Amino acid sequence: MTTEPVYDIAIIGGGINGCGIARDAAGRGLSVYLCEMNDLASGTSSWSTKLIHGGLRYLEYFEFRLVREALIEREVLWSNAPHVIRPLRLVLPHRKGLRPAWILRLGLFVYDHLGGRRKLPGTTRIALNADEAGGPLAPGAFTAAFEYSDCTVDDARLVALNALDARARGALIETGMRAVRAVRSESGWDLTIENRQSKSVKIVRARTLVNAAGPWVEAVLARAVTSRPRAKVRLVQGSHIVVPKLYEHQRAYILQNPDGRIVFAIPYLDDFTLVGTTDRDYSGDPAEVHATEPEIAYLCKAISANFARQITSKDVVWSFSGLRPLYDDGASEAKAATRDYTFEIDAVDGHTPLLSVFGGKITTYRKLAERAIEQLVPFLPAASATAAKTKAGWTARAALPGGDFPAGKHEEIQAQLAARYPFLSPMHLRRLVGAYGTRASTILESARSMADLGQCFGADLTEAEVRYLMSEEWARTADDVLWRRTKLGIRMSKSEAATLNAWMAEISRDRGPGPSASPA
Repeated sequence: MTTEPVYDIAIIGGGINGCGIARDAAGRGLSVYLCEMNDLASGTSSWSTKLIHGGLRYLEYFEFRLVREALIEREVLWSNAPHVIRPLRLVLPHRKGLRPAWILRLGLFVYDHLGGRRKLPGTTRIALNADEAGGPLAPGAFTAAFEYSDCTVDDARLVALNALDARARGALIETGMRAVRAVRSESGWDLTIENRQSKSVKIVRARTLVNAAGPWVEAVLARAVTSRPRAKVRLVQGSHIVVPKLYEHQRAYILQNPDGRIVFAIPYLDDFTLVGTTDRDYSGDPAEVHATEPEIAYLCKAISANFARQITSKDVVWSFSGLRPLYDDGASEAKAATRDYTFEIDAVDGHTPLLSVFGGKITTYRKLAERAIEQLVPFLPAASATAAKTKAGWTARAALPGGDFPAGKHEEIQAQLAARYPFLSPMHLRRLVGAYGTRASTILESARSMADLGQCFGADLTEAEVRYLMSEEWARTADDVLWRRTKLGIRMSKSEAATLNAWMAEISRDRGPGPSASPA
Protein backbone atom coordinates (compact mmCIF):
# COMPACT_ATOMS: atom_id res chain seq x y z
CA MET A 1 0.00 0.00 0.00
CA THR A 2 1.36 3.41 -0.97
CA THR A 3 0.51 6.86 0.34
CA GLU A 4 0.02 9.85 -1.94
CA PRO A 5 0.82 13.51 -1.15
CA VAL A 6 -1.94 15.63 0.35
CA TYR A 7 -4.21 17.12 -2.33
CA ASP A 8 -6.32 20.23 -1.92
CA ILE A 9 -9.32 18.43 -3.44
CA ALA A 10 -10.14 14.76 -4.03
CA ILE A 11 -13.10 14.07 -6.32
CA ILE A 12 -15.13 10.88 -6.60
CA GLY A 13 -16.78 10.62 -10.01
CA GLY A 14 -15.56 11.11 -13.58
CA GLY A 15 -18.71 12.51 -15.17
CA ILE A 16 -19.18 16.04 -16.43
CA ASN A 17 -19.51 17.55 -12.95
CA GLY A 18 -16.50 15.78 -11.48
CA CYS A 19 -14.27 16.53 -14.47
CA GLY A 20 -15.55 20.10 -14.66
CA ILE A 21 -14.68 20.68 -11.00
CA ALA A 22 -11.26 19.07 -11.50
CA ARG A 23 -10.49 21.31 -14.47
CA ASP A 24 -11.58 24.52 -12.77
CA ALA A 25 -9.71 23.71 -9.56
CA ALA A 26 -6.49 22.69 -11.32
CA GLY A 27 -6.59 25.89 -13.38
CA ARG A 28 -6.73 27.87 -10.14
CA GLY A 29 -3.52 26.27 -8.94
CA LEU A 30 -5.12 23.77 -6.59
CA SER A 31 -3.81 20.21 -6.36
CA VAL A 32 -6.50 17.79 -7.53
CA TYR A 33 -7.07 14.04 -7.53
CA LEU A 34 -10.05 12.44 -9.30
CA CYS A 35 -11.04 8.78 -9.33
CA GLU A 36 -13.67 7.14 -11.51
CA MET A 37 -14.66 3.52 -10.87
CA ASN A 38 -15.41 2.83 -14.55
CA ASP A 39 -14.64 5.00 -17.57
CA LEU A 40 -15.00 8.75 -17.93
CA ALA A 41 -18.61 9.64 -18.81
CA SER A 42 -19.66 6.01 -18.43
CA GLY A 43 -22.82 6.97 -16.54
CA THR A 44 -25.30 9.81 -16.98
CA SER A 45 -22.90 12.09 -18.85
CA SER A 46 -22.85 9.95 -21.99
CA TRP A 47 -26.59 9.18 -22.08
CA SER A 48 -27.99 12.68 -22.56
CA THR A 49 -30.11 14.10 -25.39
CA LYS A 50 -26.87 15.66 -26.73
CA LEU A 51 -28.10 19.23 -26.26
CA ILE A 52 -26.57 22.37 -24.82
CA HIS A 53 -29.81 24.21 -24.18
CA GLY A 54 -31.60 26.58 -21.87
CA GLY A 55 -34.43 24.14 -21.31
CA LEU A 56 -37.46 25.78 -22.91
CA ARG A 57 -39.93 23.58 -21.05
CA TYR A 58 -38.42 24.47 -17.67
CA LEU A 59 -40.04 27.90 -18.04
CA GLU A 60 -43.37 26.19 -17.41
CA TYR A 61 -42.09 25.27 -13.95
CA PHE A 62 -40.78 28.81 -13.27
CA GLU A 63 -37.13 27.68 -13.25
CA PHE A 64 -36.04 31.15 -14.40
CA ARG A 65 -32.67 31.17 -12.61
CA LEU A 66 -31.69 27.82 -14.11
CA VAL A 67 -32.90 28.73 -17.61
CA ARG A 68 -31.10 32.08 -17.56
CA GLU A 69 -27.85 30.49 -16.43
CA ALA A 70 -28.15 27.75 -19.05
CA LEU A 71 -28.94 30.22 -21.84
CA ILE A 72 -25.85 32.25 -21.01
CA GLU A 73 -23.75 29.11 -20.87
CA ARG A 74 -24.78 27.99 -24.38
CA GLU A 75 -22.61 30.58 -26.07
CA VAL A 76 -19.79 30.35 -23.51
CA LEU A 77 -19.46 26.61 -24.07
CA TRP A 78 -19.90 26.89 -27.84
CA SER A 79 -17.06 29.42 -27.95
CA ASN A 80 -14.77 27.23 -25.85
CA ALA A 81 -15.50 23.92 -27.58
CA PRO A 82 -16.67 24.66 -31.14
CA HIS A 83 -15.50 21.23 -32.36
CA VAL A 84 -17.90 19.24 -30.11
CA ILE A 85 -20.63 21.89 -29.72
CA ARG A 86 -22.51 23.30 -32.70
CA PRO A 87 -25.55 25.52 -33.24
CA LEU A 88 -28.85 23.80 -33.89
CA ARG A 89 -32.15 25.19 -35.10
CA LEU A 90 -35.21 23.52 -33.60
CA VAL A 91 -38.68 23.48 -35.12
CA LEU A 92 -41.59 23.58 -32.67
CA PRO A 93 -44.83 22.80 -34.55
CA HIS A 94 -48.04 24.16 -33.09
CA ARG A 95 -50.68 21.49 -32.58
CA LYS A 96 -54.29 22.49 -31.92
CA GLY A 97 -55.62 21.40 -28.55
CA LEU A 98 -52.24 21.53 -26.82
CA ARG A 99 -50.29 24.61 -25.71
CA PRO A 100 -51.81 27.69 -27.44
CA ALA A 101 -49.69 29.43 -30.05
CA TRP A 102 -49.52 32.61 -27.97
CA ILE A 103 -48.08 30.65 -25.03
CA LEU A 104 -45.40 29.17 -27.28
CA ARG A 105 -44.52 32.58 -28.69
CA LEU A 106 -44.39 34.17 -25.26
CA GLY A 107 -42.15 31.40 -23.95
CA LEU A 108 -39.82 31.74 -26.92
CA PHE A 109 -39.70 35.53 -26.51
CA VAL A 110 -38.54 35.03 -22.93
CA TYR A 111 -36.14 32.32 -24.11
CA ASP A 112 -34.60 34.68 -26.66
CA HIS A 113 -34.06 37.53 -24.21
CA LEU A 114 -33.55 36.00 -20.78
CA GLY A 115 -29.97 34.86 -21.33
CA GLY A 116 -28.28 37.68 -23.22
CA ARG A 117 -28.15 35.86 -26.57
CA ARG A 118 -25.44 37.33 -28.80
CA LYS A 119 -24.47 34.97 -31.63
CA LEU A 120 -27.28 32.46 -31.97
CA PRO A 121 -30.18 33.60 -34.18
CA GLY A 122 -33.52 34.29 -32.54
CA THR A 123 -36.98 32.83 -32.98
CA THR A 124 -38.88 33.02 -36.25
CA ARG A 125 -42.33 31.85 -37.26
CA ILE A 126 -42.48 29.53 -40.27
CA ALA A 127 -45.30 28.41 -42.52
CA LEU A 128 -44.94 24.67 -42.79
CA ASN A 129 -46.66 24.46 -46.16
CA ALA A 130 -43.92 26.65 -47.64
CA ASP A 131 -40.90 25.41 -45.70
CA GLU A 132 -38.99 22.13 -46.06
CA ALA A 133 -39.49 21.55 -42.34
CA GLY A 134 -43.15 20.80 -43.08
CA GLY A 135 -42.41 18.00 -45.52
CA PRO A 136 -41.64 15.18 -43.04
CA LEU A 137 -44.54 16.01 -40.72
CA ALA A 138 -47.90 14.24 -40.65
CA PRO A 139 -50.15 15.62 -43.41
CA GLY A 140 -52.77 18.04 -42.12
CA ALA A 141 -51.57 17.91 -38.51
CA PHE A 142 -49.78 21.27 -38.51
CA THR A 143 -49.90 24.54 -40.36
CA ALA A 144 -47.44 26.75 -38.48
CA ALA A 145 -44.36 26.33 -36.33
CA PHE A 146 -41.77 28.34 -34.49
CA GLU A 147 -38.04 27.93 -35.04
CA TYR A 148 -35.47 28.80 -32.40
CA SER A 149 -31.83 28.14 -31.47
CA ASP A 150 -29.95 25.88 -29.10
CA CYS A 151 -26.80 23.78 -29.56
CA THR A 152 -25.95 20.13 -29.96
CA VAL A 153 -23.01 18.47 -28.17
CA ASP A 154 -20.95 15.29 -28.14
CA ASP A 155 -21.53 14.82 -24.42
CA ALA A 156 -18.95 12.13 -23.65
CA ARG A 157 -16.24 13.99 -25.56
CA LEU A 158 -17.01 17.13 -23.58
CA VAL A 159 -16.25 15.15 -20.43
CA ALA A 160 -13.00 13.80 -21.86
CA LEU A 161 -11.91 17.28 -22.91
CA ASN A 162 -12.43 18.61 -19.39
CA ALA A 163 -10.40 15.70 -18.01
CA LEU A 164 -7.64 16.32 -20.56
CA ASP A 165 -7.38 19.98 -19.63
CA ALA A 166 -7.49 19.19 -15.91
CA ARG A 167 -4.57 16.79 -16.34
CA ALA A 168 -2.64 19.32 -18.45
CA ARG A 169 -3.01 21.76 -15.53
CA GLY A 170 -1.70 19.29 -12.97
CA ALA A 171 -4.65 17.15 -11.87
CA LEU A 172 -4.26 13.40 -11.46
CA ILE A 173 -7.16 11.61 -13.17
CA GLU A 174 -7.52 7.86 -12.67
CA THR A 175 -10.15 5.58 -14.18
CA GLY A 176 -10.99 2.05 -13.12
CA MET A 177 -10.39 3.17 -9.53
CA ARG A 178 -13.12 2.78 -6.93
CA ALA A 179 -13.36 4.77 -3.70
CA VAL A 180 -14.11 2.12 -1.09
CA ARG A 181 -13.65 4.08 2.12
CA ALA A 182 -13.19 7.67 3.27
CA VAL A 183 -12.02 8.47 6.80
CA ARG A 184 -12.04 12.01 8.15
CA SER A 185 -9.31 13.28 10.44
CA GLU A 186 -8.49 16.73 11.82
CA SER A 187 -6.21 17.46 8.87
CA GLY A 188 -8.31 16.04 6.04
CA TRP A 189 -9.50 12.85 4.42
CA ASP A 190 -7.86 9.47 3.95
CA LEU A 191 -9.47 7.99 0.86
CA THR A 192 -8.96 4.28 0.19
CA ILE A 193 -8.88 3.63 -3.55
CA GLU A 194 -9.11 0.16 -5.10
CA ASN A 195 -7.81 -0.65 -8.56
CA ARG A 196 -10.75 -2.64 -9.93
CA GLN A 197 -8.55 -4.72 -12.22
CA SER A 198 -5.58 -5.59 -9.97
CA LYS A 199 -7.50 -5.24 -6.67
CA SER A 200 -4.55 -3.36 -5.22
CA VAL A 201 -5.32 -0.43 -2.94
CA LYS A 202 -3.74 2.86 -2.03
CA ILE A 203 -4.51 5.80 0.24
CA VAL A 204 -5.14 9.25 -1.22
CA ARG A 205 -5.04 12.10 1.27
CA ALA A 206 -6.89 15.36 0.66
CA ARG A 207 -7.97 18.44 2.58
CA THR A 208 -11.43 18.43 1.02
CA LEU A 209 -13.57 15.73 -0.59
CA VAL A 210 -16.11 16.07 -3.41
CA ASN A 211 -18.78 13.43 -4.02
CA ALA A 212 -19.75 13.89 -7.69
CA ALA A 213 -20.81 10.30 -8.24
CA GLY A 214 -24.07 11.16 -10.01
CA PRO A 215 -26.61 8.35 -9.62
CA TRP A 216 -24.26 6.77 -7.06
CA VAL A 217 -24.02 9.90 -4.86
CA GLU A 218 -26.07 8.38 -2.04
CA ALA A 219 -24.35 4.99 -2.41
CA VAL A 220 -20.95 6.64 -1.98
CA LEU A 221 -22.16 8.40 1.13
CA ALA A 222 -23.54 5.20 2.62
CA ARG A 223 -20.78 2.81 1.53
CA ALA A 224 -17.58 4.79 1.59
CA VAL A 225 -18.20 7.76 3.85
CA THR A 226 -20.90 6.30 6.14
CA SER A 227 -22.63 9.68 6.15
CA ARG A 228 -26.36 10.22 5.96
CA PRO A 229 -27.23 13.12 3.64
CA ARG A 230 -29.90 15.66 4.44
CA ALA A 231 -30.67 16.07 0.73
CA LYS A 232 -32.03 13.19 -1.32
CA VAL A 233 -31.43 12.21 -4.90
CA ARG A 234 -34.31 11.39 -7.21
CA LEU A 235 -33.29 9.08 -10.02
CA VAL A 236 -35.22 9.90 -13.17
CA GLN A 237 -34.74 7.61 -16.15
CA GLY A 238 -34.46 9.13 -19.58
CA SER A 239 -34.36 6.77 -22.56
CA HIS A 240 -33.57 7.45 -26.21
CA ILE A 241 -33.76 5.61 -29.49
CA VAL A 242 -31.78 6.03 -32.69
CA VAL A 243 -33.46 5.26 -36.03
CA PRO A 244 -32.45 5.69 -39.70
CA LYS A 245 -32.82 9.37 -40.48
CA LEU A 246 -36.39 10.56 -40.78
CA TYR A 247 -35.65 13.54 -43.04
CA GLU A 248 -32.84 15.17 -45.03
CA HIS A 249 -32.48 18.67 -43.57
CA GLN A 250 -30.35 19.49 -40.52
CA ARG A 251 -32.90 21.05 -38.19
CA ALA A 252 -34.30 19.27 -35.15
CA TYR A 253 -37.92 19.04 -33.99
CA ILE A 254 -39.33 19.54 -30.52
CA LEU A 255 -42.70 17.81 -30.48
CA GLN A 256 -45.56 18.31 -28.05
CA ASN A 257 -47.40 15.24 -26.81
CA PRO A 258 -50.91 15.05 -25.33
CA ASP A 259 -49.50 13.95 -21.94
CA GLY A 260 -47.67 17.28 -21.61
CA ARG A 261 -44.23 15.85 -22.32
CA ILE A 262 -42.03 16.85 -25.22
CA VAL A 263 -39.92 14.64 -27.48
CA PHE A 264 -36.94 15.71 -29.56
CA ALA A 265 -36.05 14.39 -33.02
CA ILE A 266 -32.47 15.42 -33.77
CA PRO A 267 -30.21 14.76 -36.79
CA TYR A 268 -27.51 12.40 -35.56
CA LEU A 269 -24.24 11.14 -37.06
CA ASP A 270 -25.25 11.99 -40.65
CA ASP A 271 -27.40 8.91 -41.27
CA PHE A 272 -29.64 8.73 -38.18
CA THR A 273 -32.21 10.55 -36.08
CA LEU A 274 -31.95 10.63 -32.29
CA VAL A 275 -35.32 10.52 -30.54
CA GLY A 276 -35.87 11.21 -26.83
CA THR A 277 -36.46 11.44 -24.05
CA THR A 278 -38.70 9.76 -21.49
CA ASP A 279 -39.17 10.78 -17.86
CA ARG A 280 -39.87 8.10 -15.29
CA ASP A 281 -38.78 7.48 -11.73
CA TYR A 282 -36.24 4.71 -11.30
CA SER A 283 -35.34 2.48 -8.39
CA GLY A 284 -32.70 -0.19 -8.44
CA ASP A 285 -29.05 -0.54 -9.41
CA PRO A 286 -28.01 2.42 -11.58
CA ALA A 287 -25.69 0.12 -13.51
CA GLU A 288 -28.67 -1.91 -14.72
CA VAL A 289 -30.68 0.91 -16.29
CA HIS A 290 -31.74 0.32 -19.90
CA ALA A 291 -34.41 1.50 -22.32
CA THR A 292 -37.50 -0.59 -21.63
CA GLU A 293 -39.96 -1.88 -24.21
CA PRO A 294 -42.72 0.50 -23.02
CA GLU A 295 -40.35 3.47 -23.31
CA ILE A 296 -39.27 2.48 -26.81
CA ALA A 297 -42.93 2.02 -27.79
CA TYR A 298 -43.74 5.46 -26.32
CA LEU A 299 -41.03 7.17 -28.39
CA CYS A 300 -42.03 5.32 -31.56
CA LYS A 301 -45.65 6.33 -31.01
CA ALA A 302 -44.66 9.97 -30.47
CA ILE A 303 -42.75 10.05 -33.75
CA SER A 304 -45.51 8.25 -35.66
CA ALA A 305 -48.12 10.72 -34.35
CA ASN A 306 -46.13 13.70 -35.63
CA PHE A 307 -44.35 12.47 -38.77
CA ALA A 308 -45.66 11.07 -42.02
CA ARG A 309 -43.31 8.15 -41.61
CA GLN A 310 -44.45 5.52 -39.11
CA ILE A 311 -41.83 3.74 -37.03
CA THR A 312 -41.86 0.73 -34.72
CA SER A 313 -39.33 -0.92 -32.46
CA LYS A 314 -38.07 -2.83 -35.51
CA ASP A 315 -36.67 0.44 -36.87
CA VAL A 316 -34.55 1.10 -33.79
CA VAL A 317 -30.84 0.61 -34.50
CA TRP A 318 -29.70 1.63 -31.03
CA SER A 319 -31.29 2.56 -27.73
CA PHE A 320 -29.76 3.90 -24.55
CA SER A 321 -30.91 5.08 -21.17
CA GLY A 322 -29.42 7.26 -18.47
CA LEU A 323 -30.34 8.30 -14.97
CA ARG A 324 -30.61 11.94 -14.07
CA PRO A 325 -29.54 12.24 -10.42
CA LEU A 326 -31.93 15.07 -9.60
CA TYR A 327 -32.33 16.83 -6.31
CA ASP A 328 -35.56 15.53 -4.80
CA ASP A 329 -37.75 18.61 -4.43
CA GLY A 330 -40.90 16.60 -3.81
CA ALA A 331 -42.37 17.17 -7.29
CA SER A 332 -45.22 14.78 -7.94
CA GLU A 333 -44.11 13.85 -11.48
CA ALA A 334 -40.68 13.01 -12.81
CA LYS A 335 -41.08 15.50 -15.68
CA ALA A 336 -41.66 18.29 -13.13
CA ALA A 337 -38.66 17.53 -10.90
CA THR A 338 -36.15 20.39 -10.86
CA ARG A 339 -33.09 20.10 -13.10
CA ASP A 340 -31.26 22.66 -10.97
CA TYR A 341 -28.29 21.61 -8.84
CA THR A 342 -27.67 21.85 -5.14
CA PHE A 343 -24.76 21.15 -2.82
CA GLU A 344 -24.62 19.61 0.60
CA ILE A 345 -21.64 20.49 2.78
CA ASP A 346 -20.76 18.18 5.65
CA ALA A 347 -17.99 19.73 7.76
CA VAL A 348 -16.97 19.03 11.35
CA ASP A 349 -16.24 22.20 13.36
CA GLY A 350 -15.60 24.07 10.14
CA HIS A 351 -12.91 21.65 8.93
CA THR A 352 -12.38 18.83 6.41
CA PRO A 353 -15.54 19.28 4.35
CA LEU A 354 -17.37 16.75 2.24
CA LEU A 355 -19.21 18.41 -0.66
CA SER A 356 -21.91 16.27 -2.29
CA VAL A 357 -23.40 17.32 -5.63
CA PHE A 358 -27.10 16.72 -6.30
CA GLY A 359 -28.79 17.40 -9.63
CA GLY A 360 -27.46 19.56 -12.42
CA LYS A 361 -27.47 19.34 -16.21
CA ILE A 362 -24.67 19.17 -18.73
CA THR A 363 -25.27 22.75 -19.94
CA THR A 364 -24.58 24.27 -16.53
CA TYR A 365 -21.66 22.06 -15.48
CA ARG A 366 -19.13 24.90 -15.75
CA LYS A 367 -21.09 27.18 -13.41
CA LEU A 368 -21.68 24.25 -11.08
CA ALA A 369 -17.91 23.72 -10.93
CA GLU A 370 -17.28 27.38 -10.14
CA ARG A 371 -19.79 27.35 -7.31
CA ALA A 372 -18.50 24.05 -5.93
CA ILE A 373 -15.01 25.51 -5.59
CA GLU A 374 -16.43 28.64 -3.98
CA GLN A 375 -17.95 26.35 -1.36
CA LEU A 376 -14.58 24.69 -0.70
CA VAL A 377 -12.28 27.73 -0.72
CA PRO A 378 -12.97 28.70 2.93
CA PHE A 379 -11.63 25.29 4.03
CA LEU A 380 -8.31 25.54 2.15
CA PRO A 381 -5.00 26.94 3.43
CA ALA A 382 -4.75 30.71 3.08
CA ALA A 383 -2.29 30.66 0.17
CA SER A 384 -4.35 28.18 -1.84
CA ALA A 385 -7.60 29.99 -1.07
CA THR A 386 -6.18 33.34 -2.19
CA ALA A 387 -4.91 31.88 -5.47
CA ALA A 388 -8.23 30.15 -6.11
CA LYS A 389 -10.19 33.37 -5.58
CA THR A 390 -7.85 35.35 -7.84
CA LYS A 391 -8.40 32.96 -10.77
CA ALA A 392 -12.15 32.58 -10.35
CA GLY A 393 -14.05 32.50 -13.65
CA TRP A 394 -11.08 31.56 -15.81
CA THR A 395 -12.93 28.72 -17.56
CA ALA A 396 -15.32 31.17 -19.23
CA ARG A 397 -12.48 32.37 -21.46
CA ALA A 398 -10.33 29.26 -21.97
CA ALA A 399 -10.77 26.93 -24.93
CA LEU A 400 -11.01 23.23 -24.24
CA PRO A 401 -8.37 21.03 -25.92
CA GLY A 402 -8.73 21.22 -29.69
CA GLY A 403 -11.22 24.08 -29.48
CA ASP A 404 -8.75 26.89 -30.12
CA PHE A 405 -10.39 28.12 -33.33
CA PRO A 406 -13.34 30.43 -34.03
CA ALA A 407 -16.79 28.89 -33.85
CA GLY A 408 -18.12 27.99 -37.27
CA LYS A 409 -14.69 27.55 -38.87
CA HIS A 410 -14.70 23.76 -39.09
CA GLU A 411 -14.36 23.85 -42.86
CA GLU A 412 -11.13 25.82 -42.61
CA ILE A 413 -9.62 23.29 -40.20
CA GLN A 414 -10.78 20.47 -42.50
CA ALA A 415 -9.25 22.21 -45.52
CA GLN A 416 -5.91 22.54 -43.74
CA LEU A 417 -5.93 18.86 -42.83
CA ALA A 418 -7.03 17.87 -46.34
CA ALA A 419 -4.04 19.69 -47.81
CA ARG A 420 -1.69 17.90 -45.42
CA TYR A 421 -3.40 14.50 -45.53
CA PRO A 422 -4.97 14.23 -49.02
CA PHE A 423 -5.50 10.47 -48.64
CA LEU A 424 -8.26 10.96 -46.03
CA SER A 425 -11.88 11.03 -47.21
CA PRO A 426 -13.98 14.15 -46.52
CA MET A 427 -16.19 12.14 -44.14
CA HIS A 428 -13.17 10.90 -42.20
CA LEU A 429 -11.75 14.42 -41.95
CA ARG A 430 -15.10 15.82 -40.84
CA ARG A 431 -15.35 13.24 -38.07
CA LEU A 432 -11.81 13.86 -36.84
CA VAL A 433 -12.30 17.63 -36.73
CA GLY A 434 -15.67 17.20 -35.03
CA ALA A 435 -14.10 15.05 -32.31
CA TYR A 436 -10.60 16.46 -31.86
CA GLY A 437 -10.58 19.90 -33.46
CA THR A 438 -7.06 21.24 -33.92
CA ARG A 439 -5.67 18.20 -32.09
CA ALA A 440 -6.57 15.90 -35.01
CA SER A 441 -3.06 16.36 -36.38
CA THR A 442 -1.72 14.85 -33.13
CA ILE A 443 -3.31 11.58 -34.22
CA LEU A 444 -2.30 11.81 -37.86
CA GLU A 445 1.23 13.13 -37.25
CA SER A 446 3.50 12.49 -40.27
CA ALA A 447 1.29 9.92 -42.01
CA ARG A 448 1.46 9.97 -45.81
CA SER A 449 -1.06 7.22 -46.52
CA MET A 450 -3.81 5.24 -44.81
CA ALA A 451 -1.28 2.45 -44.32
CA ASP A 452 0.77 4.76 -42.11
CA LEU A 453 -2.19 4.97 -39.70
CA GLY A 454 -2.01 1.22 -39.09
CA GLN A 455 -4.80 -1.32 -38.92
CA CYS A 456 -8.36 -0.18 -39.70
CA PHE A 457 -10.85 -1.81 -37.34
CA GLY A 458 -14.00 -0.78 -39.22
CA ALA A 459 -15.75 2.43 -40.27
CA ASP A 460 -12.69 4.72 -40.43
CA LEU A 461 -11.27 3.87 -36.99
CA THR A 462 -7.54 3.38 -37.32
CA GLU A 463 -4.83 2.01 -35.07
CA ALA A 464 -3.31 5.50 -34.80
CA GLU A 465 -6.53 6.92 -33.39
CA VAL A 466 -6.99 4.07 -30.92
CA ARG A 467 -3.40 4.35 -29.72
CA TYR A 468 -3.97 8.06 -29.14
CA LEU A 469 -7.16 7.39 -27.19
CA MET A 470 -5.42 4.79 -25.05
CA SER A 471 -2.35 6.87 -24.29
CA GLU A 472 -4.00 10.28 -23.94
CA GLU A 473 -7.70 9.84 -23.15
CA TRP A 474 -7.90 6.94 -20.67
CA ALA A 475 -9.55 4.50 -23.12
CA ARG A 476 -9.11 0.88 -21.98
CA THR A 477 -11.80 -1.14 -23.78
CA ALA A 478 -13.62 -1.20 -27.10
CA ASP A 479 -16.71 0.27 -25.43
CA ASP A 480 -14.64 3.24 -24.22
CA VAL A 481 -13.58 3.92 -27.80
CA LEU A 482 -16.73 3.01 -29.72
CA TRP A 483 -19.46 4.47 -27.49
CA ARG A 484 -17.79 7.32 -25.60
CA ARG A 485 -14.63 8.70 -27.27
CA THR A 486 -16.28 8.15 -30.66
CA LYS A 487 -19.76 6.97 -31.61
CA LEU A 488 -18.48 4.53 -34.20
CA GLY A 489 -20.07 1.60 -32.39
CA ILE A 490 -23.25 2.37 -34.31
CA ARG A 491 -21.40 1.68 -37.58
CA MET A 492 -19.36 -1.36 -36.58
CA SER A 493 -20.31 -5.03 -36.29
CA LYS A 494 -20.00 -7.12 -33.14
CA SER A 495 -17.10 -9.03 -34.67
CA GLU A 496 -15.27 -5.80 -35.50
CA ALA A 497 -15.81 -4.57 -31.93
CA ALA A 498 -14.53 -7.87 -30.56
CA THR A 499 -11.41 -7.62 -32.74
CA LEU A 500 -10.78 -4.11 -31.46
CA ASN A 501 -11.26 -5.19 -27.85
CA ALA A 502 -8.79 -8.07 -28.23
CA TRP A 503 -6.24 -5.79 -29.91
CA MET A 504 -6.53 -3.20 -27.13
CA ALA A 505 -6.13 -5.89 -24.46
CA GLU A 506 -2.97 -7.13 -26.15
CA ILE A 507 -1.54 -3.63 -26.47
CA SER A 508 -2.25 -3.00 -22.77
CA ARG A 509 -0.43 -6.19 -21.77
CA ASP A 510 2.55 -5.36 -23.96
CA ARG A 511 3.03 -1.82 -22.77
CA GLY A 512 2.17 -2.35 -19.09
CA PRO A 513 0.61 0.38 -16.93
CA GLY A 514 0.01 3.48 -19.00
CA PRO A 515 -0.72 7.05 -17.99
CA SER A 516 -4.35 6.14 -17.28
CA ALA A 517 -3.45 3.28 -14.96
CA SER A 518 -2.88 3.51 -11.25
CA PRO A 519 0.68 3.27 -9.97
CA ALA A 520 -0.63 1.28 -7.02
